[in-house]
Amino acid sequence: MEETSASDEPVSGELVSVAHALSLPAESYGNDPDIEMAWAMRAMQHAEVYYKLISSVDPQFLKLTKVDDQIYSEFRENFKNLRIDVLDPEELKSESAKEKWRPFCLKFDGIIEDFNYGTLLRLDCTQGYTEENTIFAPRIQFFAIEIARNREGYNEEVYTSMQDKEGEKRAETGEKAKSEGERRADKGGEKEKKASKPTKAM
Repeated sequence: MEETSASDEPVSGELVSVAHALSLPAESYGNDPDIEMAWAMRAMQHAEVYYKLISSVDPQFLKLTKVDDQIYSEFRENFKNLRIDVLDPEELKSESAKEKWRPFCLKFDGIIEDFNYGTLLRLDCTQGYTEENTIFAPRIQFFAIEIARNREGYNEEVYTSMQDKEGEKRAETGEKAKSEGERRADKGGEKEKKASKPTKAM
């Protein structure tokens, strides 16, 4: 027991120091690689949780923030023609795009906690979080695009493909159980036949 608690201490101490570091203003740590790694890990955890969520719950019923309606209406008012099923990084990262996005993002300062926190965003909404399919985006940009994807049905494919896979697994498990049951029944029948065979008198 003592060994376990001793080995847990550095981990919990590490988590406390990471949590403290992440609470400091960005300018206080510059380009510290440890801090960058901590941010990246936190962003990856957020991405994994979100992907599991849209895989297990019908995305059209998801509510990501308390102000989803406001985010969605402001987003579509400002970016009517932005294609969101497959994003073009230029539409998010180029200088002209940043000029358009900046006023939108700033509207949610104080409304969305950590509105400009770095978050992972999928380029192609039918795919998962792979290196080729992922870019960093401010949190409010992630919310705007993912709320729109959910409401406009683009994330439905992730959900339905996951449900199909789970259905296939259940069917396979059911088939295995059925065939295993049949084998046992056959073996039981064979034992009964052997037991009921009349023995020859010597």
